[in-house]
Amino acid sequence: MQGLPGGGGARFWLALLLLLQPRVGSGACPCQDPSLCNPISGSRDFEVFVFDLGGKNWMFYDWSQITTVAAFGKYDPELMCHAHSKGSRVVMKGNTSVKKIVKSAVRAAWISQQMKLAKEQYMDGININIEEEVSKDSDEYFALTALVKETTGVFHKEIPGSQVTFDVPWSPECIDSKCYNYSGIADSCDFLFVMSYDEPSQLWSKCTVTGTAPYNQTLTGYDDYLHLGISPKKLVMGVPWYGYDYLCLYFSEGHICHFANVPFRGAQCRFSAGHQIPYRIIMARAIHSISGIQWDEEQGVPHFEYKDPQGTIHQVWFDDPRSISLKATYVKERGLRGIGMWNGNCLDYSGRPIAHEQSKAMWKALKPL
Repeated sequence: MQGLPGGGGARFWLALLLLLQPRVGSGACPCQDPSLCNPISGSRDFEVFVFDLGGKNWMFYDWSQITTVAAFGKYDPELMCHAHSKGSRVVMKGNTSVKKIVKSAVRAAWISQQMKLAKEQYMDGININIEEEVSKDSDEYFALTALVKETTGVFHKEIPGSQVTFDVPWSPECIDSKCYNYSGIADSCDFLFVMSYDEPSQLWSKCTVTGTAPYNQTLTGYDDYLHLGISPKKLVMGVPWYGYDYLCLYFSEGHICHFANVPFRGAQCRFSAGHQIPYRIIMARAIHSISGIQWDEEQGVPHFEYKDPQGTIHQVWFDDPRSISLKATYVKERGLRGIGMWNGNCLDYSGRPIAHEQSKAMWKALKPL
C-alpha cells in the first residue's frame, strides 16, 4: 500500500497535537437554555440531511424529519439552538484546495482551524464539500482520503457524538474528472452525501434538454457505489429541490427542445446551459405554462413549457413530490442511510395556502412509502 503524502501519519498527529494545545475553548452559549449547546449524540434509523444557505427559512422546515442541517450560509446561533432543541445536528461546511493538503502539516492546520470554529459555534460536526478534479493514484488522491480520515478522527475525539460527512458526485465513475478513492473515503467518515443531481453534465452529441436527475440514471450511480463494496448505510441520497429553465432555439421530432451550445470539458455542450431555478420559482412559472406539467415516463421527472414576454418558448425540467417519492422508495428498498436535498431554501415559505401545500408535499416526499 502506498504511504500517505507529506511524511505519513506520525508527522500529521504530531503537528495536530501541537496545534490543539492548549485545548481550544468555546464561546459563551448563545441559547437561553445552556444545555442546548451540548453536542447531539446518537443516531436515528433514517437520516434526513438538509443543506441550509442562510436566512430564516429554517423556521419553516419540517423538523419532525430533520436529523442534520449542513449550515452553508452565515452562522446563525438561533438555527443551532433551535435544531438542538429538536434533537437535530448542525454541521459546518468544510472546504479547501486538494493541492494544499498534500503535506500532512497543512492538513493538520486545516483540521485544527475547523475544530476551533466548530467548538466556538457549538457545531456537531463537519460536511466536507470538495469538488475539485483529482487523478487516480495522484498525491491529491491519497491526500484527500487522508484528510477525511484525519478529520473524522479528530472530530470524533474532540466533540463526542460528532458527525463527519463527505459530498460525492452522483456516480463514482470519475464524473467531471473527480477520480476519488470513494471506498476509502466512505470507510474514513460517517457517511457520504451523494449529490444525485446535475447528472448529465457533459452532452456529447445534441444539445437537448433532459432532467437533472433522471430516475434510472440516478439508480445506476448507487449501483456503482454499492459495487465498490460501500455499505448502503454509508450512503445518503441527495435530491434536487430545483430545476433548469431552458430557452429553446428550435424543436425536433417528439417536441425535443434544443438549446444553445456551451462547450464544456471537451463536450459539445453542458447540461447547465439552462438557468437554474428553485422549486418555488418553478411552481410560479408553471401557472403560466402553455403545456401543463407533463410527466416523462422514461426519465421519471416532470417538465412544462411557457412563453416569455418576447414570445420565445422555454422548457423547464425539475423534480417534484412524485419523482422524489420514487427515489425515496428506492432508498428504503435498498436500505440506504437516508435522503437529503439541495437545498432547504428552495421552497416557498411565504404562508400562502397554495405555497404551503406545495412545500408540505415536497417535505412529505422525503418519507419512503
